[in-house]
Amino acid sequence: MKIGCPTEIKPQEFRVGMTPNAAREAVAHGHSVLIQSGAGVGAGFPDEDYVSAGAEIAATAADVFAGADMIVKVKEPQAGERKMLREGQILFTYLHLAPDRAQTEDLIASGCTAIAYETVTDRNGGLPLLAPMSEVAGKLAPQVGAWTLQKANGGRGVLMGGVPGVGPAKVVVIGGGVVGTHAARVAAGMGAQVTVLDRSLPRMRYLDDIYSSIFKTSYASAGNTAELVAEADMVIGAVLIPGAAAPKLISREQLGTMKPGAAIVDVAIDQGGCFETSKATTHQDPIYDVDGIMHYCVANMPGAVARTSTIALGNATMPFMLALADKGWKQACADDPHLLEGLNVHAGKLTYFAVGKALGIDVTSPQVIIK
Repeated sequence: MKIGCPTEIKPQEFRVGMTPNAAREAVAHGHSVLIQSGAGVGAGFPDEDYVSAGAEIAATAADVFAGADMIVKVKEPQAGERKMLREGQILFTYLHLAPDRAQTEDLIASGCTAIAYETVTDRNGGLPLLAPMSEVAGKLAPQVGAWTLQKANGGRGVLMGGVPGVGPAKVVVIGGGVVGTHAARVAAGMGAQVTVLDRSLPRMRYLDDIYSSIFKTSYASAGNTAELVAEADMVIGAVLIPGAAAPKLISREQLGTMKPGAAIVDVAIDQGGCFETSKATTHQDPIYDVDGIMHYCVANMPGAVARTSTIALGNATMPFMLALADKGWKQACADDPHLLEGLNVHAGKLTYFAVGKALGIDVTSPQVIIK
């Protein structure tokens, strides 16, 4: 199979879909690899590293899309890239289709087979291709939130760890999964007073067992959430429903109960965001003010630490990429029901139920597709 990797074109996205090590592995499996010139530079991988790994260098994205059987990316294909997809071509990347009707319709129209990193599962019910970026985003959230809290950026002017005689910032993390746990650990490490909200009693027991000396947990009832958010200097949204649009947990009306200059960091923005007032921003212009509350809603947060993110993502995606290339998508998905969970679009049909529910589009079962 010929595997293609174009340069990411989303604003300030410096990650790359394939590392030189992944290219070397693919070549060792008998496949050819086509990398767009400069695709890896933002993550610290020059073209020479890919050539040494046995890959070919293509001048343009059009060359990559035209020549490859499978496209491996990081972010969802942008409008111009979607026009270059063709029937029978495999697309393997993050998609986040539930809040994105235009992309969903374009992928369906292209006839391609689109497999989404964020809906591939594992035997424990986890999301192994989302987890590394969730870890990165979770660790970044308190950092960018602390920056947003600075007075020069419109925030309350509160220091995360306080100083002797002055209390620390109060941070509320909504969601105790991978993002929330890493966000809470880092925020607590910065000296903040942290509470994690979740609705899963087993998850809260786990967090209490492991982290009770570092942060607190609380049940995410509407009343508890409203009370804690009103007291918070920073609220981090870390709620995920796999493949589906994020639930709206904080209304615009609730912003009026928050402290002026408080910071909201919406890590769920890729799935539409978990605050009613959230809208996607970029690293170039990351924050905006709604009713005196500063919102940080960058849709590709891990792109800020592109080298770490690229290597972590490459480690996770490589076995699945090789399975798709070695066996073809249909056999690979038939052999691995967890990879089959990643199938979102095939040959003009939507195949992921949560996306269909969010967008009101008819869905064909992926099990029917592979049969």
